[in-house]
Amino acid sequence: MNDTFHIEPMDAPLGARVLGVDLSQPIHATTVARITEAWRQRLVLVFPDQVIDDDQLIAFTRLFGDLDPPGPNPYGAPFLSEHPEINVISNVLVDGRPIGNLGAGEAIWHADMTYTDTPPMGAVLLGLEIPEGEGNTYFANMYAAFEALPSSLRMRIEGKLCIHDATYNSAGMMRKGYKEVTDPRTAPGARHPLVIRHPHTGRPALFLGRRRNACIVGFELADSEALLDALWAHATQPRFALTHVWRRGDVLMWDNMATLHRRDAFAETARRVLHRTQIKGIAAPTAA
Repeated sequence: MNDTFHIEPMDAPLGARVLGVDLSQPIHATTVARITEAWRQRLVLVFPDQVIDDDQLIAFTRLFGDLDPPGPNPYGAPFLSEHPEINVISNVLVDGRPIGNLGAGEAIWHADMTYTDTPPMGAVLLGLEIPEGEGNTYFANMYAAFEALPSSLRMRIEGKLCIHDATYNSAGMMRKGYKEVTDPRTAPGARHPLVIRHPHTGRPALFLGRRRNACIVGFELADSEALLDALWAHATQPRFALTHVWRRGDVLMWDNMATLHRRDAFAETARRVLHRTQIKGIAAPTAA
């Protein structure tokens, strides 16, 4: 049992460290309730120094909801045949073939799988092999970004829907089964409100997904581009953000409906391996 532990908020507009919980062991229901509350409030939780296997990663994730399978990767098959519900994030090659997704390049600001009608509620990421000081991950608080929106921007996006393109992943790689998009207005993917009401907290948050091939429904393309550029420039300011410097054994858990995240590039010769699960969404995003 883990019935005593400490939650330490970070000196940032989101994020907390969860200390004293061993994720390889059964976790008491009261502890799960406290973690859930901290997750709702702080959006990103870090559990340092964990030693867990894939089954334990899956069991921990299921404490917070049903598992959502990974989105289609560029290679068309699960990276772990024994655990298709786990996505591998890695630049490592074995016999010339990638063992995971995203490579060593930058992963630009995004939320996960917002091109689906019901995006994942959150994700859990386990650091197995980490190049020291490289591949930092950044998170931005979309509650705070919405609250700080200039009134002129807030009025312009009220009630507006945005197209969330399904074609490319956050590293810019085309997903298997898709073709190049030349006009964002025709991009495949879901249409979601630019401002949503969080399904658990009821709080309004900006909901931007990915910048590439995004388009505001009903706008001329040039007008959509200008407004989206302004929204993205606002939402990704450092004042809304947290930087996570990875260490081996870190487990990160984040709220996908109220954050954006990105990753720094790192040396292609470095080995970086992380295993990721995601928590199924409970409903399509609704307008705030």
